[in-house]
Amino acid sequence: MEPAAIIVRLRSMPRPSASQLTVPDLSKLQIDRNAPRPARARRRWWPWLAALALAAVAGVAAVGGWFGAPVEVQTVTVATAYPTQAITALNATGYVVAQRKAAVASKATGRLEWLGVTEGSRVKAGEVIARLESRDVTATRDQAAAGVKVAEANLEQARAELADAERAFRRSQELLAKKFISDSAHDAAVARYEKAKAAVRGQEAAVAVARANLRAADVGLDQTLIRAPFDGVVLTKSANVGDNITPFSNALDTKGAVVTMADMATLEVEADVAESSLAKIRVDQAAEIQLDAIPGERFAGVVSRIVPTVDRAKATVLVKVRFAAPDPRVLPDMSAKVAFLERAPTPAERQPVAAVQKGAVLGEGASRHVFVVKDGVATKRTVETGAELGDLVAVRGLSPGDRIVASPLDRGLDGRKVKVAQK
Repeated sequence: MEPAAIIVRLRSMPRPSASQLTVPDLSKLQIDRNAPRPARARRRWWPWLAALALAAVAGVAAVGGWFGAPVEVQTVTVATAYPTQAITALNATGYVVAQRKAAVASKATGRLEWLGVTEGSRVKAGEVIARLESRDVTATRDQAAAGVKVAEANLEQARAELADAERAFRRSQELLAKKFISDSAHDAAVARYEKAKAAVRGQEAAVAVARANLRAADVGLDQTLIRAPFDGVVLTKSANVGDNITPFSNALDTKGAVVTMADMATLEVEADVAESSLAKIRVDQAAEIQLDAIPGERFAGVVSRIVPTVDRAKATVLVKVRFAAPDPRVLPDMSAKVAFLERAPTPAERQPVAAVQKGAVLGEGASRHVFVVKDGVATKRTVETGAELGDLVAVRGLSPGDRIVASPLDRGLDGRKVKVAQK
């Protein structure tokens, strides 16, 4: 319906008369203060008290973090450190090298017939570790031995001739003295005697030559036996049975060395030291050696030699550090780190300790503490601090591998749930 039509309709409606209008009675709205008050219903307070108690518990729980979101924290791991870090003058890197190392081969040329060692075999000096095919050399040696026997037999024959010539010479002298023989007959006896003596000397020389030939044949035969030059361990095997061994040739499909071995008692670390830091190094200086293959231990060492030359390309000097005590776990070519110490450490300083970053320890004196994170909850733990080791500090009361809160440390974390922040 249009608004104009509504207005016209309202105007056409009849107005009420005065008798139709009634005035409400306001006296009924007055309050009678003298009237008796009705009895109040008994109020029940315990539901309200229970609700307030529950609200208080929920508030405390929310503040304590029991049901709230975990606090995001950054953590660090308790590490293993050595007190010698505090007396370290210089650090360098290098490799373990055997000072006595050899590629073992034979002077003889031939086919490898037998190999008695493998990688890791321990051998003694002079022990036969391989053998070349030696039938031809053995035949030559047997021939030389037979030549010695022939020469010795000829010598015996010559000595027998000499003995006979000597007896004839003496008889000739006696007969000549009695004028029973002529001078020419005596001269013949003398000549025979002298020739017999010369023959003996010749046969003695022939025996010496034959024996020398036998020794040469023995040497040739012995060269087919490959022996260990010193006590050590076989590092690598370069040839197999059936390979042709030609140590002085590079012929195709031939081998030079049979095995490579090293004397493990001569293992040292060769470290490159910058020439600018050379003043901090001296011979017989105490050092500690850490191997990448054995990260949990440090080995005592001593500077044995400083090579008196500088590498121009790297501006470094080669320093050799020997192990104070051999260890069977140390192998050649292992990566090593060397800490050159200002002084010789005490036995206590060689023992590892637990250490953490300085900023993760709160408090002073005996009341120092940290927050240990375990199963997602931070727990306050009292610790004792020791010597400072660079950026770390030694602590008692923690174990290597424990995780502690590094930050934030400005709010109460004891008993709070925590979440390790992702870096």
